[in-house]
Amino acid sequence: MMARMDELEQAVEAIASARGILVTAGAGMGVDSGLPDFRGPEGFWRAYPPYRELGLRFEELAQPGWFERDPSLAWGFYGHRLTLYRDTEPHEGFAILRRWAEARPEGAFVFTSNVDGHFEKAGFAPERIVECHGSLMFAQCARSCGVGIFEADFEVEVDPKTFRAAEPLPKCPRCGALARPNVLMFDDWDWDGSRVQASEERLEAWLGRLGDGLVIVEAGAGTRVPTVRWFGERVASLTGARLVRINLREPQGPPSSIPLAMRARDALEELDRRLGSR
Repeated sequence: MMARMDELEQAVEAIASARGILVTAGAGMGVDSGLPDFRGPEGFWRAYPPYRELGLRFEELAQPGWFERDPSLAWGFYGHRLTLYRDTEPHEGFAILRRWAEARPEGAFVFTSNVDGHFEKAGFAPERIVECHGSLMFAQCARSCGVGIFEADFEVEVDPKTFRAAEPLPKCPRCGALARPNVLMFDDWDWDGSRVQASEERLEAWLGRLGDGLVIVEAGAGTRVPTVRWFGERVASLTGARLVRINLREPQGPPSSIPLAMRARDALEELDRRLGSR
């Protein structure tokens, strides 16, 4: 599906006239890099067939309790994703957004629910990224010993047939207990959100300095986990910024938003082509 010509032109005009860009991104941004689509149990089970046999959906597996009850199962799931995210290159849309940012007087800030670390991998400054659900590139102590957040500078060996992790499992560098990803899971009361909180404070300060001249470019953020959509809509409401919503299946938004019913990469490449021809 292709967005209408007038919607594409509205988006081009909003981006071209902006002094700063707030990039908001959900899972659809990563899917275009070749990362698995976890939408619905069937999508999750296609990526991880052993969990179908166990009857475990994503929401049931992404629970911190597994690190206590069955750490091999827990680190099998997260360790495989850690390796996958490290081995996958961000698609061209990331580079396009970075070029747009570099051409704006106030640059860009990123707000994403993705835990893959791909915006930093694509060259965005880490201090300009809010990973609202954390990142698999970082870890914390499963026993909350006080070590804080540390880089996930370890490898996890995962059996490709069972998706179970082999010993030795990642350990806390301070107390030697099991480590866990610094990712917000379901029913997760022990997640250390201090890194995210600091980045959110930097984002709020940037928005305050920017004032007028903001455009919000949202890519691949659906309603199933609506954190990113809600955040962009709130900022648009408070600042009067135009919201360019790129979503193939769910492009609808507030009346002032610009809906582009396209895949993230396709839309960004088309917008970039039009911007370059101006």
